[in-house]
Formats: sequence, C-alpha cells, structure tokens
Amino acid sequence: MQDVLLDYGDGKMRVALPDHATVVRYGQTYKDPEPLGDSIELTRGALQNPLDTPPLRSMAGPGKKVVIGFPDRVKGGAHPRAHRRVAIKAVLEELIAGGCKLENISLLCGMGLHRQNTLEEFYWYLGKEIVDQFYPGRIVNHDGEATNLGDFGTDAMGNRIQCNRSLVDADLVIMIGHCSGNPYGGFSGGYKMLVTGFSGWESIASHHTPKTMHRDDWLGGSQHQHMRHQFKSIGEAMEKGMNKKVFAIDGVLGQFGDVLDVKAGSIPAVEAATWPLAERRTNVEIAMDEPADVLVMGMPRNFHYGPGMGTNPILASLAIGGQYSRSWHCLRPNGVVIVAGICDGWFNDRWFPSYKETYDALQKYQNPTDFLHSEDAKAITMNYEYRFAYSNFYTYHPFHAMSMISGGAILGKRTQAVIMVGAQKPVYARGMGYIPVATFEEATKLAERFVGADPRILCTPECFSGGAAAHLRRK
Repeated sequence: MQDVLLDYGDGKMRVALPDHATVVRYGQTYKDPEPLGDSIELTRGALQNPLDTPPLRSMAGPGKKVVIGFPDRVKGGAHPRAHRRVAIKAVLEELIAGGCKLENISLLCGMGLHRQNTLEEFYWYLGKEIVDQFYPGRIVNHDGEATNLGDFGTDAMGNRIQCNRSLVDADLVIMIGHCSGNPYGGFSGGYKMLVTGFSGWESIASHHTPKTMHRDDWLGGSQHQHMRHQFKSIGEAMEKGMNKKVFAIDGVLGQFGDVLDVKAGSIPAVEAATWPLAERRTNVEIAMDEPADVLVMGMPRNFHYGPGMGTNPILASLAIGGQYSRSWHCLRPNGVVIVAGICDGWFNDRWFPSYKETYDALQKYQNPTDFLHSEDAKAITMNYEYRFAYSNFYTYHPFHAMSMISGGAILGKRTQAVIMVGAQKPVYARGMGYIPVATFEEATKLAERFVGADPRILCTPECFSGGAAAHLRRK
C-alpha cells in the first residue's frame, strides 16, 4: 500500500491506496515545458513584433483613448513576474513612446460575473506601482449589469452579444489574457477572455448553460468544442459591434502562474500561436494500461473562486466536475469519484449571497437540469438585491451559481456515484447527490459495489491546491 495525503478542508487526510494506484503529482508524474525566455523580454518582443497587426507603438497617439483589459484575481498569479504585471508595464511603455497621454489610458478588470475586485486586491496582484497611476477613476471593474452595455443583438448562432461600453468608446482596445487549459471550453485567453470577462450576464448565459455544458464535446481542453465555437462567434460579433479589432497579449502560463511564452496581435493569430505550447503544457500523458474505475481527489476549503469554494456545495460540485473533466480520458465510463471534502455548510454568504437560496431551491427538483429551466432559477437570477450587490458590494452575480450547477451536473450524467469522505454536515453532500461516508475505507468498499473488487484507481491529491491542474490522457 502507498500512503497519500489528500487535501481536506484546512488540512490533509491521510489515506492508503493500493500500490497499483496511479497517483498524479506535478514534479513527479509530469512537469511543465521550459519557458522560452525571460517573461519581460518575451513580452517586449511580442509587442514589438505582433502577429497580424501593426506594432502597438505605431497605433498610439496623443489624442487616442485607450482601454487595457486584464483578468481578475481568480487566475494568473500575483508574483512580481506575473503576466498581468509585466504586460501592463510593457504596454504603457509602448503607448507613451507612441505619444499617448497617461490620463487617456484606463485599466478595466474583466471579472465577468465574478465579484468586483477591491483596491487591496488590485494592489496584491498588480502591484502598487501600477495601481497608483490609475486609482481612483481609471482602474475600474467591469459590470455585467451596467445599463449602458453595448447591445449588438444576437450572432448567427443565436448567442446574445453584449459589451462593456468603455471598449466601444475607446480608440484602441488592448486585452491581456492567460492561455492555459480550462477543464472545459478549450483554453482561457483569446476570445474566451473577451466574451466572458467583458460582456453582460445574458451573453454569458448563452453558453454557461446545460445546452452547451451537457454536450459530449464539453469535456476537456479541446480546440474543437461547441463552447469554443460560441466564444469565437460572440467575440467576432463584439469586435464587429465595437467597429475595431482587439489587440491581444496572451501569456502561456505554467503550473504556478509562471510565463512560458508571450504572443501579441490579433486575437485569432494569438490563439493560433499560443495554443500549441499551452496544449503541450496542459495535456499530460500518464502510463496506464487500462482506464481507471475510480477517481480519487482531495478538496481544500479555499481555492480559486474564493474562500469557501470547497465547503459551498454548489461551488464544490463544479470543482469536482471540473476535475472529472480533466481526467475523463483516463477513466472508464460510469465509474466512481471519491472526494475528501469537509462540507461543513459554510456558503460564505458575504461573497456568494445567492448560493444558499439557490441550493435550497435546487432541493425541490428531481435533477439539476429541471431546476435550471425552472421559474425558481429564473427568479433567483433576476433578484434585484443580488444583482445590485454584485454591482456595488463585491459579490458574485446570481447567475454564476446557475452556471456552476450546470458544470457540476455532469457528474450525475457520467458517473455511477460520487462518494464524499469526511463531510461534517452530510446533508449538504446528499443535497448534491453524493453519498457521504465517514472514512476512506468505507468509500473504497462502497466503490467496489459499483465497479467490482480491486478497482483501478487514479488519484489527483492536490489538483486544487497545487497550481493549474493538467488534463490527463493515457499513453
């Protein structure tokens, strides 16, 4: 047997796995490709030699109004060489050298339906040197509820097209993105950054719903998914509505937010140039003769969406579903998931005020899909108090909970059981359709009832606490 420490709430859970279990850890099972250079020099080189556009400096000018969009606190790291910090500084150098005035440049945080970022958070991940040049007034959060969003109707696929007004009014739109494999929807950065970071909630509801997220092609980080095609279609329609092309600067990120490469230029050209390295970094082959019957994972209390992600049952369901999506190439159909989860009922109402009401309403329905198409779900999404709090009090938008339920619901469609070990309030595990048990030994015995004796096990113990998780494939 092999001892493994799984993430579990605020600590760890020690479990014993068979010697034949496959345990995936960064630095042991796999590691990232080597960076192609120093992040500062990579960024400067990309700006001076952009793809499919003139150099940024030549597009600048004394009278130009410029908006620089950047990702929010959820992704990308906060270290001194983080892509956002390096790219914003390099962009400012180019714009000012081209004649732009600093007072005509603004920063726009592309948080989509996440909570708006505070000044303290901007200082944390952008640094005081950058923030103090723009605060107050010229570093602002996007608002997916703003009354003056650019509204461009629908695209050829029927998706709603909305856009932050400052992008419409700007002479030059620059967008900083992080290219890394998502558990769904292909890669972040590129058009995904534009259409999820700077659009209205109705536009995001065009793709973060069961009709997209429950398709067979939704899983994994492919470049050829329906959701990916929606991102491209919406993004092109946004650019057409704005009557300008976005100048993108995407960094290919490693496990811990380190920059492996940088490309700049038009969004399609940047996507084509960054995806190959991002795919090498993201898609990891592991030695497995047969697909696993059981996926084992640990879940901390706090990770990327914020404090309580591992205890808020709806957010936890999305996390488990996301890791299933990253691992599904190595799993048999209709297998079992075992997750160590503290599940103590802390929803973190300060950040996620709509989630408890959403969870309670979900319990009235036979399955998540029925709930998501219900009048109850619509009423919560349209609740004025929740929407006002999103725009004014640093909370997540109420539709965000609906999108999380959509993603988490794939577990009920693709597994025989999700078994949660160590839930302190088991009622919340049951409410999401999971089977709570007290010990890992109980979980493995129960799993055998579904998949047979001595199951093949794939374990990803630090998939949420250990940086950006990889997408697993069998050699």
